Amino acid sequence: MGDADLTVASGAAGYAEAVESYGLSKADAAMGPTLLRQLVIDHLDFIWRSLRRFGVSESDADDATQQVFVIADKKLPAIAPGKERSFLLGVAMRVAAHTRRARHRRDVAEQGLSSHPLPSNPDPEELTQRMQARELLDRVLDDMPDDLRAVFVLFELEELSMDEIAALLDLPRGTASSRLRRAREVFHQRTARLSVEGKCGGGSP
Repeated sequence: MGDADLTVASGAAGYAEAVESYGLSKADAAMGPTLLRQLVIDHLDFIWRSLRRFGVSESDADDATQQVFVIADKKLPAIAPGKERSFLLGVAMRVAAHTRRARHRRDVAEQGLSSHPLPSNPDPEELTQRMQARELLDRVLDDMPDDLRAVFVLFELEELSMDEIAALLDLPRGTASSRLRRAREVFHQRTARLSVEGKCGGGSP
């Protein structure tokens, strides 16, 4: 599952792929819907996208998504009816934080093993610009505090309403609005700083 295709296939084929990927056997799938299977069907796309926006790399996103639903399976009695999405989002935020820390440790170890990184090959201009934009977004979101990032991602990228965000994160609407305002300030400040750094770096020999 990549950034170019943020949703699983629809219909029977997509459901079969989802249940097989996230630990639900074909025999179980044939027995009819259960809460866990319904959670996967209803929220798989949203959780995968959220994990990516919360800083989980594409290569780690599938494993992190599976971890979210494994945790949900163990906590099914604690999930209140109508609060499924909010519960999964809270789990996804914690899984994302753990995954980012693990990725950072792996990256540090790999950098220590290789003192001669391979040079990158030039890409077509359009692809390069898209990659740079994505990298810039990832860097800005990586530096944003988790509480601000969650509101920013849900409003600006997932296009949820403020009322929906407040309900999902179990926050007063005013608190959610305040966090969004602060997140936008951080986003614009960090984006401007990185843009200047990029221009300065680009002009260096």
